[in-house]
Amino acid sequence: MSLPTDKDLVAYVERENAERKTPVTRRDIARAFGVKGAERAELRRALKRLEDEGKLSLDGKRAKRPGQLPPVTVLVVTGMDDEGDLTCSLTKDEAETKVVLPSKEAGRVKPAIGVGDRFLGKLRKDGDRVVASVLKPLGKPQGRMLGVFREEREGGTVEPVSRKSKSFFRIEKNETLGAKDGDLVWAEPKPQRGYGPQKGRITEVIGSVEEQKNLSLIALAEQDIPLEFPPQVLREAEALKMEPSEHHIDLTDRPLMTIDPAAARDHDDAVHAEKLEDGGFRLTVAIADVSYFVRPGSALDKEAEKRGNSVYLPDRVVPMLPERLSNDLCSLKEGQVRLALCCEIEIDKSGSKRKHRFFRAQIKNHRNLAYEEAQAIEDGTEDGPAEVKTLFEAYRALVVARERRKPLDLDIPERRIETDGSGNVTGVTRKERMDAHRLIEEFMVLANVCAAETLQEHDRTAIYRVHDRPDPERLDGLRQYLAPLGYTLPRADEVRASNLNGILAKARKQDEMDIIAMSVLRSQSQAIYDTENIGHFGLSLKRYAHFTSPIRRYADLTVHRAIVRALGLGPGAERPEDENRLDSVAEGISQRERAAVQAERDTEARMLASFLQERTGATFSARISGVTRVGLFVTLDETGADGFIPARTLGWERFEFDETRNALVSERNGSAYTMGMPVKVRLLEVTPVQGGLLFEMLTKPRPAEELKERKKASPKKAEKKKTKKEADRKDAKPPSRHEKAKRAASRAKNRKKGDAPTSNAPPLSFKRKPKKKNR
Repeated sequence: MSLPTDKDLVAYVERENAERKTPVTRRDIARAFGVKGAERAELRRALKRLEDEGKLSLDGKRAKRPGQLPPVTVLVVTGMDDEGDLTCSLTKDEAETKVVLPSKEAGRVKPAIGVGDRFLGKLRKDGDRVVASVLKPLGKPQGRMLGVFREEREGGTVEPVSRKSKSFFRIEKNETLGAKDGDLVWAEPKPQRGYGPQKGRITEVIGSVEEQKNLSLIALAEQDIPLEFPPQVLREAEALKMEPSEHHIDLTDRPLMTIDPAAARDHDDAVHAEKLEDGGFRLTVAIADVSYFVRPGSALDKEAEKRGNSVYLPDRVVPMLPERLSNDLCSLKEGQVRLALCCEIEIDKSGSKRKHRFFRAQIKNHRNLAYEEAQAIEDGTEDGPAEVKTLFEAYRALVVARERRKPLDLDIPERRIETDGSGNVTGVTRKERMDAHRLIEEFMVLANVCAAETLQEHDRTAIYRVHDRPDPERLDGLRQYLAPLGYTLPRADEVRASNLNGILAKARKQDEMDIIAMSVLRSQSQAIYDTENIGHFGLSLKRYAHFTSPIRRYADLTVHRAIVRALGLGPGAERPEDENRLDSVAEGISQRERAAVQAERDTEARMLASFLQERTGATFSARISGVTRVGLFVTLDETGADGFIPARTLGWERFEFDETRNALVSERNGSAYTMGMPVKVRLLEVTPVQGGLLFEMLTKPRPAEELKERKKASPKKAEKKKTKKEADRKDAKPPSRHEKAKRAASRAKNRKKGDAPTSNAPPLSFKRKPKKKNR
């Protein structure tokens, strides 16, 4: 049989591909036209000629018309258009073909498909555009991965450290880069066709997975926090220059200064205070003008939104913006002229705000002070600029306003994990809280309030920092926890920040601040970003928007753009399409913030566990920070590390969990281990990669007599309340035998249900031994 003509070949390929789910192959073509034997070589040459002429496109053994879209293919979501629909591109050679995935279709599957996700989609023409529908979600495309190398005879495998990833790489012997079993490595996929395990190659050997310097990398990988910037983003950042616009007024003569941690490299806020004749103050809060450099829709902007915020870990910082911006153009370095978005605020002598205004300016940081230096100047132990004294005078006026407002006073002492140049832990110190810290906080809070007020006045949709009232169930749990310790709390609907402040003030006097403050903190709702302004419970503010840290928070950048647009301050303003999608932006950056916080907690837990590993068998002072049916959580006084003591190891006697008293109570004599109780513990076991510490209790439980005394000293509200009707009836009869039995059965039923831990410390993964029957 003679070969088909070029016209027949092209027509067949086009027709078949329109009807099939996968492109036709050379074998399909040969079979359709009856080409056999030696004629197959001629057919391959004919197809190659048609490809050279641009009439066909060959991909291995598959053939299709150039530009022809298959009815079903794999797509990757690349972005979002002005109408909120997702834009996609094909993963093969049609990468330039743009496809639209409607937002309703993207939300049809759970979890909803988002930017960066792959999916198997069905394509159809809709006028001038190509529209996709989802057949099957395929998740994120597999790329560079941090994992643990497991050695095998002919190479090995790389297992991901992220618990979210289920895939692994098969590594051939010549691709291991000398990695040993148990090494932490970076690996990337190799091109692959067909089925079977994904093959990969190791690109970097980090070292042992248990080395302290590598523990933060594991936490970052688990939360999908990217370490490196794409080349396009870096190129865009390097091309930026310091070129002020006509909207930047010259404010270089104003003696602004920065007050930051001693090791800080990204200085995004500078402050100044001028005393007025009537005793009030004119404050200036100058914030790095990031919106002027990072324009909406740019590669820099998309990467910043994807990251959401900078991540600060004990041994490293993962910035939201490249160093060209975060440590150079947008960092308010001493003696350097920089661009800023300024908030000028006038307050009276009692700290009440009279008026404010926003403007763009060129500024100069006249002095870069560490917190310790600023405090020493105020205390008179060091010489320094006179403007520092004025700043503290203005701060004292703002404190008066703060006391009227009565925000939640959760001034929890923080611990700092100290590391050496290699990332190894050298010790744990407490961060000293000084008035210099509080000064900057008060200035920043006031500027954030001004930003929120300005956007509301101009009727702009904006991303607010909101903090809802505590959940009533959490407050009930807090009340139950506090009652045995002698603290009272009103009903959930009556609780104000001032009530919680009273408890915290009492805890300071009784040397229980750490444990009580953490319990109060855990009872709070989580602060989030939202376009619906519900106020900020913790700060006792009706409106609040993050404005003061656009270098490290994307929320602040959106607020800067909104202010620039509302006031007509020039380039870098928010676009209408940006305002329309602020809801989804707020949700996304709230998620990334939670991921950053979790990475910080996990890193600290792992580093502390690794630091304490050499002290296995040592004795520590601690406090009981959580009580559950299966054991006790303890927090070490020295380092703040959390650990666990199984209930079965507390002794030969049996301990029952008493929910109302938050205690494990001995069935034999009524003695108990209670929340907040100081104890001595011995470290038995450490698992650094999991951040786990297992302890043995060395302190005897509190005697029943001591517990009764404390309960007697606690307020009557901590006891089970009587109804008003029962209180009014002086001749109320005692409960009957039937009622007593009913109540006892109810209590037994509640004990069987079990209880959630009252601490967020992760329990160790140990096998629980079967309970022995009581003799």
